[in-house]
Amino acid sequence: MLRRFWRNLWAIVRELSDENAYARHLAHHGCTHSAQEYRRFQAEHYGRKYKRARCC
Repeated sequence: MLRRFWRNLWAIVRELSDENAYARHLAHHGCTHSAQEYRRFQAEHYGRKYKRARCC
């Protein structure tokens, strides 16, 4: 039970820190991890995220 708790907690931390989103990005584009690919991911991810700015 404790092991399941830690596994779930780790999954939440990975989702909040965008590690899972980056892993999905790599899988979708068929790329391997690199500094250049991470910069590309950040530009796409945060560009979309902040383009949809919410008011109030």
